[in-house]
Amino acid sequence: MEALIPVINKLQDVFNTVGADIIQLPQIAVVGTQSSGKSSVLESLVGRDLLPRGTGIVTRRPLILQLVNVDPEDRRKTGEENGVDGEEWGKFLHTKNKIYTDFDEIRQEIENETERISGNNKGISDEPIHLKIFSPHVVNLTLVDLPGITKVPVGDQPKDIELQIRELILKYISNPNCIILAVTAANTDMATSEALKVAREVDTDGRRTLAVVTKLDLMDAGTDAMDVLMGRVIPVKLGLIGVVNRSQLDINNKKTVADSIRDEHAFLQKKYPSLANRNGTKYLARTLNRLLMHHIRDCLPELKTRINVLAAQYQSLLGSYGEPVDDKSATLLQLITKFATEYCNTIEGTAKYIETAELCGGARICYIFHETFGRTLESVDPLGGLTTIDVLTAIRNATGPRPALFVPEVSFELLVKRQVKRLEEPSLRCVELVHEEMQRIIQHCSNYSTQELLRFPKLHDAIVEVVTSLLRKRLPVTNEMVHNLVAIELAYINTKHPDFADACGVMNNNIEEQRRNRMRELPSAVPRDKMGGGAQGEQEGGTGTWRGMLKKGEEGQAEDRNRSSFASSPQKGHAVNLLDVPVPVARKLSAREQRDCEVIERLIKSYFLIVRKNIQDSVPKAVMHFLVNHVKDSLQSELVGQLYKPALLDDLLTESEDMAQRRNEAADMLKALQRASQVIAEIRETHLW
Repeated sequence: MEALIPVINKLQDVFNTVGADIIQLPQIAVVGTQSSGKSSVLESLVGRDLLPRGTGIVTRRPLILQLVNVDPEDRRKTGEENGVDGEEWGKFLHTKNKIYTDFDEIRQEIENETERISGNNKGISDEPIHLKIFSPHVVNLTLVDLPGITKVPVGDQPKDIELQIRELILKYISNPNCIILAVTAANTDMATSEALKVAREVDTDGRRTLAVVTKLDLMDAGTDAMDVLMGRVIPVKLGLIGVVNRSQLDINNKKTVADSIRDEHAFLQKKYPSLANRNGTKYLARTLNRLLMHHIRDCLPELKTRINVLAAQYQSLLGSYGEPVDDKSATLLQLITKFATEYCNTIEGTAKYIETAELCGGARICYIFHETFGRTLESVDPLGGLTTIDVLTAIRNATGPRPALFVPEVSFELLVKRQVKRLEEPSLRCVELVHEEMQRIIQHCSNYSTQELLRFPKLHDAIVEVVTSLLRKRLPVTNEMVHNLVAIELAYINTKHPDFADACGVMNNNIEEQRRNRMRELPSAVPRDKMGGGAQGEQEGGTGTWRGMLKKGEEGQAEDRNRSSFASSPQKGHAVNLLDVPVPVARKLSAREQRDCEVIERLIKSYFLIVRKNIQDSVPKAVMHFLVNHVKDSLQSELVGQLYKPALLDDLLTESEDMAQRRNEAADMLKALQRASQVIAEIRETHLW
């Protein structure tokens, strides 16, 4: 099982080649406050001085440190291949194949690379530095050194430095495949350990947290860390391990890590003899190695599933980017045909990608016809904007200078045309809404149906322009037809329409019934001849066409004459200006006027409903014929005629600038995932898993 860690290192190398961290590989993240001894712990595990030193925040970028144990035979073979003279060396990912045998150069390169990305103002960056150390003196481990937790900005550090560092730490330790190495100094209160506090936020049950207590030799006189190391203060499931670091004086005096480990062993034997074999740097390295191996073994099944899922996703993504174009003529014709087919299918409701969030295409056009347009027409009041005074004025204007015996037919036609004209605006608005929806279908097809067009932005723009131009040309033709539909209704008021004749017959019956009721209500003293004469006059006016029911009554004429003579008689002593225009004034209508207005209003309403029904049926048909169906039938030929030209091939099939790059990145990622899948398969074959 020892070979599992090199396998993970190999997987890390595979994904490093594509610069991606989409796979959360098992690793160990080192967390602690500034000056808690994190760097000393890491250097003790490596056995060499390689990390930058200084005051304040020194680690300003994550350092992913891979320790690779090499046996003498492999070391000689690898050294000969790479020209390495020494038993230990390092390699950075960003310097490619450059070999570092001087660890002072490694430290300087870490500082230089940190300043290159993070600057020299003590700011931090989440872009990691990858360093691999090959040595026969290390165990196989993958460690991540993170910036130390700080509370107060120092110098020119950003004011939110605490929040930045916290978010960076949580980004790494939130990975469920990560073991958290929480470092705390022994001369501080464990109950206030910031490292354990932040670890507990993401690892509430402590299943992947290991605590390291540093600076055991710096505790106050008369105190020890026995209770802490025994887990009596803060219990940690993976355990607590105490270590002794080099002091700053030791570092200044060039004390080696090997000497420091030897002195650490002597200190533990003297101060904590019963716990010496379960503490110290060597025990920490073995424990981390064991924990990481078991953790890798537990994570591999899920890791294998994740890699397979991502491989399928990137295979699909690469397919959507398409292969490089060989036959441009065939490719252009294929794309044009596919777009035209998808456009028509979206209208017909047979598209491959059905929109579920909102109505689209033909369904929305149907909604416009029967819901939006239909309800709008139904909401139009047949008598809207028409007052009784308007009706009465129209009747009077149509009679000229002579008093009329009947209500003029001209007044009815004048008023009903005025009302029918109001149906034109919602009809034209219906055309506009359908035109807008057909414009939206272009974007729908581009986004969901023909993703290949994203490869060729110029072709996409050209197709959009051709379809938009076609729709623009059909819009005035359709508007003209809809305008004509309303004009046709205005051109001839068919009072012989069957539905309208039925309405007149009903009103004749109602008027006849009202006449009979009035006859019954006449006083018994009224002479029979007058009563009969009145009845005869009513009958003469109530038979035949709809005009008969509008005949004037004798009483109404007399009353009108009286009112007219009274209103027009000048008062004594005042001159009359005959050029004054009569202004209608609000007054109570006579019985005859009231009856005439009611009859006209009923006739207008009856005829308006007939016309509205015709318009509600004919406008959608006109829009479908002149706009929707015409565009469907001519779209393919229009696109081919405008775009399928040899002179345009190279320009239209020019890929977007980043498409080739994205295709290459997807191909590289797919190769990396396939290689990772092979690595995991090798584990199964060698019975390591």
